Amino acid sequence: MGAIDAIADPIVTIFEASTRERDLSIFTKFTGIVAAAASVLALSSAVLAADYNWTFQTSETAGEPGFVNKQKWANEVGTLSGGRIAIEILPIGAVVPHTDTLDAVGAGILQGHLTDPSYFAGKDPAFAMMGNLVGAWSDPFELLGFMQSGGGHELYAELVEPYGVHFIGAAATEPEALVAGVPIRTVADLKGVKLRAPEGMVFEIFSKAGASPVALPGSEIFSALDKGVVDAADNTVFATNQALGMNDVAPYPLYPGFHSLPLIDISINKEIWDGLPEDLQSILTASVKTFSFNHIYSVRQLDAAAVTEAKANPDIEIINWSGDERAKFRRIAQEEWQNWASRSEMTQRYYDAVTSYLTGRNLL
Repeated sequence: MGAIDAIADPIVTIFEASTRERDLSIFTKFTGIVAAAASVLALSSAVLAADYNWTFQTSETAGEPGFVNKQKWANEVGTLSGGRIAIEILPIGAVVPHTDTLDAVGAGILQGHLTDPSYFAGKDPAFAMMGNLVGAWSDPFELLGFMQSGGGHELYAELVEPYGVHFIGAAATEPEALVAGVPIRTVADLKGVKLRAPEGMVFEIFSKAGASPVALPGSEIFSALDKGVVDAADNTVFATNQALGMNDVAPYPLYPGFHSLPLIDISINKEIWDGLPEDLQSILTASVKTFSFNHIYSVRQLDAAAVTEAKANPDIEIINWSGDERAKFRRIAQEEWQNWASRSEMTQRYYDAVTSYLTGRNLL
């Protein structure tokens, strides 16, 4: 996994030099600049020399862990393909809005995307269910198991194909943590809690569980928690919440999460896919599976480090729901799943497949 390995920071040594040594240093710096420029030109030539040059848009801003991991995936594809494929990874909104990448990939404006299917819920409610079936998964490998052996992959591939898109495969991240300024130790403790949640399925499920959901943009979460406008918030993974200082103003985070575990859709323009030789199709398929594992463990490591940091703060108490409480929440969520299942043929098929999978593994 050479492309996935961490790259060590260069060590720069600074020392006093005589006039002659300073002259030599200037010359060395100049030749270094020339060498760097040559490297850039060589890289550009390599991209131009690739048989396939693609642009994939993601759902993260540049620099986020997810974005960095997706760049590593693109580099790995280049290596595995022997330089025949070159993929440029762009951040959210770089070419089209995040809600439009499906159409853009189908039209060839983008060659592919790595994103959350929930963004396309306006096209078919099945995208919302497949993108983030709230309360269904406590671990990313449960979701990936369903995609691999429970019929999830086939259903999602069928869903996107009419848009001119080929579904290469799925990835996932860690369950999102719940930020809380009050202790929420059981499902019953959700009653009356003013909880920030995005509109849609998650909003409705928390309402059914007894909470009082409030729709707020992500940019207002910290301030709302700090001022007591809301008691808790559905935001993102633990590591990011910790880095943003969320746990300092809301010191009862729920982790591991129980409510939200989004799918990552990795897809490509279907015409491009159909025109690829079989060996490159196999490389892309295998690379997505590797990326999925690497991404999960990368986020898991970040979460673990953040949890250690949080535990060192005596003012923060991390709450971990029992399996019984998670099952209670999942049963409440299932009522809303049933409401969504009736919205289209695909949502019903997806609901049937998921409930069969969860029931067969004593998760429902």
